[in-house]
Order: sequence, then C-alpha cells, then structure tokens
Amino acid sequence: MKTFLKRWSTLTKKEKYIVIFSLFLIIGIIGVGVYAFSGVGNNTDTNKETKEDKKETDEAEGMLEPSEEKLTNASPLTGVQCDNYKQRPIAVMMAGDAVARPLSGLSQAEIVVEMPVITGSVTRLMGVYVCNLPDEVGSIRSARHDYISLVRGWDAIYVHWGGSHFALDELKTGKRYTGEDLGKVPDIDAISSSGQFFRKSTVPAPHNGFVSLPKVIDLAKKREYTLETNLDGYKFKSQKTIEAEKKDAKEGKLYVGFAGVFATSWEYNKEDNTYTRYWAGQKDVDRGNNDAEIKAKNIVVMRASSRQIEGQYNEVTIYGKGEGKIYHNGQEKNITWKKEGFKDTLRFYGEDGKEILLVPGQTFIQVIEPGQNLKWELN
Repeated sequence: MKTFLKRWSTLTKKEKYIVIFSLFLIIGIIGVGVYAFSGVGNNTDTNKETKEDKKETDEAEGMLEPSEEKLTNASPLTGVQCDNYKQRPIAVMMAGDAVARPLSGLSQAEIVVEMPVITGSVTRLMGVYVCNLPDEVGSIRSARHDYISLVRGWDAIYVHWGGSHFALDELKTGKRYTGEDLGKVPDIDAISSSGQFFRKSTVPAPHNGFVSLPKVIDLAKKREYTLETNLDGYKFKSQKTIEAEKKDAKEGKLYVGFAGVFATSWEYNKEDNTYTRYWAGQKDVDRGNNDAEIKAKNIVVMRASSRQIEGQYNEVTIYGKGEGKIYHNGQEKNITWKKEGFKDTLRFYGEDGKEILLVPGQTFIQVIEPGQNLKWELN
C-alpha cells in the first residue's frame, strides 16, 4: 500500500485522471459480464414459459396441429381403456325398421354403421364391439356383402341371421361375387348355431331375434377362431386438445336426411361433449341397457352412391374414396373417407390430407346418397 501511495504521489494530474477512468471502465465491464451470466438461466426459463404460453394460445386458436393421445390398454376403435382391449372385434348386423325399435346393445358399441339396404330407403345397422360384450344385442338381421368389406377392415367376427346369397357365398368361399378371392371371414350365423341366439315374444317377428355376445365368444373359442387382434385402429385427440377445441364449440342439431322413418338427427350437448341420437323425431334409447340414451362422441357422415342388384339387394360403393363430414367437439369439418381395397380399414382424412384425430368414445357412421340432405343447425 505504501508503495502504491508513493507511486501515486509522483503522477501528474492528467495521469491520475487516466488511471481513475481506466479503473471505472474495468469495473463496468466486469459488472456487465456478471449480470449477463447470472441472467442466462432466468432468461431461458422466461423464454420457455413464453413459448409454452404461445403454444397453448395457438392450440386454442387452431393454429397448431392437434396433439394425439396414445394410451396403453385402450380399444383400437374408441381409444378408451379397458381390460379386454385386445379382444377381437365382434360385428353384429341389426335392423333399422321402425317396428324393431328401440334396439338392444347400441349404446355399448365401439362403432355403429348405418347404410341403406334399399337405395334411398330402408337402412340397416351394424354394431362393432370390443370392450363391452352385452348379453342382449339386436334385433339381429341378415348379412349383406358390402358390410362384409367393413368387417374385413376391422378384423372382426361377423354375427348375423342368414343373409343374401351374395353375402352367404362370400362367407362360405371367401370369394366376392365379382370374383375377388379375399379369404374367409370368421362368422357366426344364427341358422347354423344354437344357444347364442334367442327370440323375444315382445317384439314382432322377424325382428325378434337377439344374441348374447359372451356366448358368441364361447362358440368362437370352440370353432378355434382367433380371439385377439393386432388391428391398427384410429388416432385420438388428447384431452388438452379436446378442451381447447371445446372453447369454440357451438350447441346445435345435425339432421341426416335418410328417407321417412329412417331420418335421424343429433343434438350436441357442450357440457358432456356428446351427440344424442333421435330416430324419426324420437329420442333413441338402448332397450337392453336400461333405456340408456344413444350418445356418440363422433358422428361421421359419408356420401356414397348405391345400386340395386337383382332388384332386391343393394350395393353401397364404400370402396375407393369419397366426401363427407365429421362432427365432434361441437364443430363441423369436411373430410375425405378412404377404403382403398375390400380388406382395408375405412379411414377419414382432413382437408390437410392428414388422418382425422377422433374424440375417444363411440363413433357413429352414417352413409347417405350424394343427393340426400345433411344440415348442421346452430341453436
């Protein structure tokens, strides 16, 4: 210190100003460096939070691609978790006739398909089951060959009561009536089975046939049908995406223009995010499940033409691709449906060309003619 003071006393006034200025400059540079270094972590966290906030805002505004939910132990058809998620799907043919209503087991199906069996007129339904196997499903009706193509795509066991000769020939030989050898489909026909099917005296014939799906499983085991599936099912929205989309949801009614008593409508309820089904103006319920209301999470309406074969059987052109709409989360969206071949799974794509993410839960598919009415009306 004495040496420093002795040296300081020998400096000129100008030299002392230069030393003092240099010291302040060095101290300032060190201070800026320390401040910048100490702020690196905080700035990163702040930037990260800002990016995450922006991402959430963008998702809510539909600017980013919806995220997908990948759950283990979930049905490939609904995205809902259950113990028997690997159960091979069971596809059951059911009546659409007014005299057969209400049907049994419809509320517990993973997927329900409704297509015309007469062009522009009578429809028939097919319920596909994985997680739930009701003791009463019906009324059961006969097989149709265009439904068999859907069964193939979902790797299902086909349950029916008789069928058109086109369908029965394909089930027996594996060959489609147009000549394609597609291989046999495992099926269970009430006419050649016993113990699985029963009739109810309270329902007029021939609509009084019903089936027990646990007993179908027992028979399938005896016939050595494969009872597990590796089906590559559908993709499903994450809960975060669903909540974001629901912010823009609008309550309303969907009118699907099937003819006469086959016309259906759906009422969207934002609170539970479901669509309640009405059949010819009457609320549709499940006879075999304590009159539970038929509610779906996804409504898919496909446009596809059909033609009569032999004057009594219908063929719906659900092969290739076509236009349609999907309704979920209180929103209406344009889709393209695709089923490239008779054995391929029916899939749905958005306007961006990517596969649609479904809301976990039941999907109800209705196939209408290109010219039939379809209307989504906001409340």
